[in-house]
Amino acid sequence: MSTFGALNTAYRGLTAAQQGLNVAGQNIANAATEGYTRQRVQQSSIAAPPPGLFGSGRPESGNGVSVDGIARLGSSFLDAGVRSAGAQAGFASVRSSVLQGIEGILQEPGDNGISASLQTFWSAWQGAANQPGETAPAGQLLQAGNELTAKISSGYQSLTAQWSSVRGQAQDNVDAVNAAAAQVAAYNATIRSTTAAGGSANELIDARAKLTETISRLTGGTVREQADGTVDIHVGGNALVMGTSVRALALSGTQSGDSLGSSVQLEWADRPGQAVPVTDGEIAGALSVLAPANSNGTGGAIAEAAASYNTFAGNLRDAVNALHNGAQTSTGAVAGDFFSPASGMPAALSLAVLPQDASAIGIGAGAGKLDNSVADKISQLGTGPGSPDSLWAGVVTGIGVQSRGAQQHESLTTASESAALANRASSASVSLDEENVSLLTNQHAYQAAARVMTAVDEALDVLINHTGLVGR
Repeated sequence: MSTFGALNTAYRGLTAAQQGLNVAGQNIANAATEGYTRQRVQQSSIAAPPPGLFGSGRPESGNGVSVDGIARLGSSFLDAGVRSAGAQAGFASVRSSVLQGIEGILQEPGDNGISASLQTFWSAWQGAANQPGETAPAGQLLQAGNELTAKISSGYQSLTAQWSSVRGQAQDNVDAVNAAAAQVAAYNATIRSTTAAGGSANELIDARAKLTETISRLTGGTVREQADGTVDIHVGGNALVMGTSVRALALSGTQSGDSLGSSVQLEWADRPGQAVPVTDGEIAGALSVLAPANSNGTGGAIAEAAASYNTFAGNLRDAVNALHNGAQTSTGAVAGDFFSPASGMPAALSLAVLPQDASAIGIGAGAGKLDNSVADKISQLGTGPGSPDSLWAGVVTGIGVQSRGAQQHESLTTASESAALANRASSASVSLDEENVSLLTNQHAYQAAARVMTAVDEALDVLINHTGLVGR
């Protein structure tokens, strides 16, 4: 190697060390940046030139170092694990949240629940039986009946409001997926062109990775990396993003909880009516609780709870009316229904107390003014395996069991997601100790390369400016 070649080798060393310092500084600056993946300079040695026509025949040293690129120290395997765990956690989180919300609507056990109102209602019937024809017990009975029907109606309306809320959140998530997919496609275009031009797209890849994680958590979508630096995202087996092309998703079905029997499904915007089969992610979790009720009780959690309200309200209405209709009032008249009869409306909303005062309440079976046999029988309706109370207890227990299971599932998936994030962080996150070592290493390399350059410069000075001066 010529003296001038040694100068070039020293310059390459300076450049490589400077690049190493820059990358270490970038890592340190982004140590707390969410989603940032640490980077390293990729270097390789430059071999000596092959012997040529004017080769000296002596062994030659290499020509220094080459900076080949800046590597992003991420792991596709660990990234896929984070996306998969996030999708499962998103599904479990939505279901757990909704079922806990249903538990909150029930307010069981407690003074504000339907169970307590039922006990008050049956006790009021016993009070009316003990004092037939008296105004005060009759007034307490009517008040207890109105409070019970109000709680049933309020609970049902709360379920419809919850259904609408979950439906709205699911629509927001679909919109977020479409927006994120468009951004991924835009990043794909920029990353592909940057990589083709020999530039570094590491920060762009980090930004795109955050978007793909969001899409996976919402839809359970899978990511496939391509050789040109782009990624494809598949949802339900079909491409949501392919290179720079995007396919939009849509949510079909009613937006109001007034019709809990309606169906909501995820579809491709360009193919309405064809459901996208998603099993993980927040959207899949929302669809599972928004589904209509079915005959075996395995439908959507909200619709099943609403159906339970209707079944309970209908059972209560029929049980009381069967005894009350045709009974004798304290005035000797024949009583009609105590609760409003079945109508086209949901039973939980249409249930209402019909009598307005003591004169319309059926107390006895016609054996005289002091006959209280009917009121006494109605007061006992809360007991027994087929009673409204036992039916309601079964509803509360069933929802409680589902909620507990959903919470346990959420806890497990959240722990799994945390473990996946920790595994990736151990590989991809910035270690300040490691970066300090890198800074010192590159600093010393820079100083050494500068010293080589100084030495070569001094040799050239002697060669150029002082050769031939001997004897003068």
